[in-house]
Amino acid sequence: MELSKITLEIFTKLEQKWLSHYEGKKTRILSIDGGGTKGLVAGAALIHLEDKIQAGTQDPNSRIADFFDVFTGSGIGAVFAALLTADNGNGRPLFTAREAVRFVTEKHSEMFKIKHVGILGRRRRFSGRSIDKVLKEVLCRKDGKVLTLKDTCKPLLVPCYDLNSSAPFVFSRADALESPSFDFDLWKVCRATSSTPSLFKPFQLTSIDGKTSCFAIDGGLVMNNPTAAAVTHVLHNKHDFPSVNGVEDLLVLSLENGHLSSPSNRKLRRNGECSTLSVVDIVFNGVSETVDQMLGNAFSLNRTDYANGYHGKESGEPSMEDVLGERGVESLPFGGKRLLTETNGQRIESFVQRLVASGKSSLPPSPCKETAVSPLASGR
Repeated sequence: MELSKITLEIFTKLEQKWLSHYEGKKTRILSIDGGGTKGLVAGAALIHLEDKIQAGTQDPNSRIADFFDVFTGSGIGAVFAALLTADNGNGRPLFTAREAVRFVTEKHSEMFKIKHVGILGRRRRFSGRSIDKVLKEVLCRKDGKVLTLKDTCKPLLVPCYDLNSSAPFVFSRADALESPSFDFDLWKVCRATSSTPSLFKPFQLTSIDGKTSCFAIDGGLVMNNPTAAAVTHVLHNKHDFPSVNGVEDLLVLSLENGHLSSPSNRKLRRNGECSTLSVVDIVFNGVSETVDQMLGNAFSLNRTDYANGYHGKESGEPSMEDVLGERGVESLPFGGKRLLTETNGQRIESFVQRLVASGKSSLPPSPCKETAVSPLASGR
């Protein structure tokens, strides 16, 4: 039998063994919206999520990353996603959910340090240097290694808007693994997706090999709810997710961050125009609600496979009890929403039961034709 046939036979067996690992197991996606700078809503949900995972597994070392296959986030949601997936060097997450939320809370005033600019200092912006310093320090290992997109223990997707190309740009670990031209420092990725116009200047960043550049502003302007980007990524990435043929093979948890302002504050000015804050709020929340409606339609036959957490009616600083105790809301297939009997906390608990029952996420390395069989030194 020729060597090529032997190689093909061995590879086919490896591939079959690899694919059998996925039978009956859905690919799990965790998406965290942008919106605001504190992330109180998503933070409360993440802590509750990890607490329930640890309770369900009876393992205090269980982490959210153990039970999800793909993470995505925009704005402050991307900061959470990066902290939860940053690799400590041993294939484990660098932070627990509680540590990630505590970091954002304690460092908030440094990350979003106000400075006065313009004539007479009447305009307010956030200091770019201050947030750069905080993100650099946290997304760096104790040995001094600056983490990049490749240094995450699970696939990560983070959107921004690139002013150079006038188009959305999605930072992806899958692309980073393919080429250093798409691998960026993780802190810069978080900085790019958080650069809200009028609050931060656009952020210039380049890949680690200097070949790809991006002049970024806030990803929330185009993908405040990045769930659809993650779903699309999984459906079309057969290399990493060969068993996914449709949404029926997915399990999705999408965490919102509440509204930037109260609906009661979206009033017209005396001249009949919308205020700037109202327009920004409509853009952010409009994008999120549109994506939620689309996904509600896509999962209409499998509604329990898509859970979206928290549709707060008012802005402000809700407590963890407020977030988890509020009744959940579900998008209907042809428009509109309905109030559920379950609270947000109960929906997360039901979701965790399914996660724990199906076991930990453990994506094995993909078999590669180039390395399945090493060529003989003599070429025979």
